[in-house]
Amino acid sequence: MLGDKRGRKFDKYVTDYVVFDLETTGTNSVNDAVIEISAVKVQGHKVVDQFSTLVNPEKPIPFYATQINHIDDSMVEDAPLFETALADFDVFIGSMILVGHNIQTFDMKFIWRDAEKYWGKPISNDYIDTLPLARQCLPQLSNHKLVDLASYYHIATDGAHRALADCCMNQKVFEKLGEELASPEVRKNLKMCPKCGQFLRKRNGKYGEFWGCSGYPGCRYTENV
Repeated sequence: MLGDKRGRKFDKYVTDYVVFDLETTGTNSVNDAVIEISAVKVQGHKVVDQFSTLVNPEKPIPFYATQINHIDDSMVEDAPLFETALADFDVFIGSMILVGHNIQTFDMKFIWRDAEKYWGKPISNDYIDTLPLARQCLPQLSNHKLVDLASYYHIATDGAHRALADCCMNQKVFEKLGEELASPEVRKNLKMCPKCGQFLRKRNGKYGEFWGCSGYPGCRYTENV
């Protein structure tokens, strides 16, 4: 939902949430545009609703983007503009927590940017990024891409790099990560920031090691090792 400030990032599992994913013309959140937005709504561990639409970016889709997501200009020619799609997405998500893979550094930047451009306010929903969750819960894996996590959990990866397929894949991965976070073996190695709810990480400072919040510089909490 729209609000006065951007939502906060949490490192935790919740039972009710909306997984979302974007496909774009490129990776630059300043100049590139959204060409697909999808989401699945989850309540009590179960998918209860879906949202998905292609988006007309009002610019040609580069060949390299089409190679990845298989979306070309002809497919988006009659699709709604992102102002319409984002308004529909905002209604779909309500005030629910958003979940996605690598959304902190990618997807959230696009929806914050365009919500502020269209309406002068950002999307204010709090969010959970499954990439740092996976890195903390599964440090033994060499790669933490969504398809790698799906393969690790024996989840089908059919249709990867289309937004709705990635949402469905990510929802199943998030449920598995929730089980990881609840396990004593994983919990004993995790420390959470008491101020903002993100992971604490060991850092080296002038006077040696200390625990610092992974949300720095937004959160500057520290404690001694």
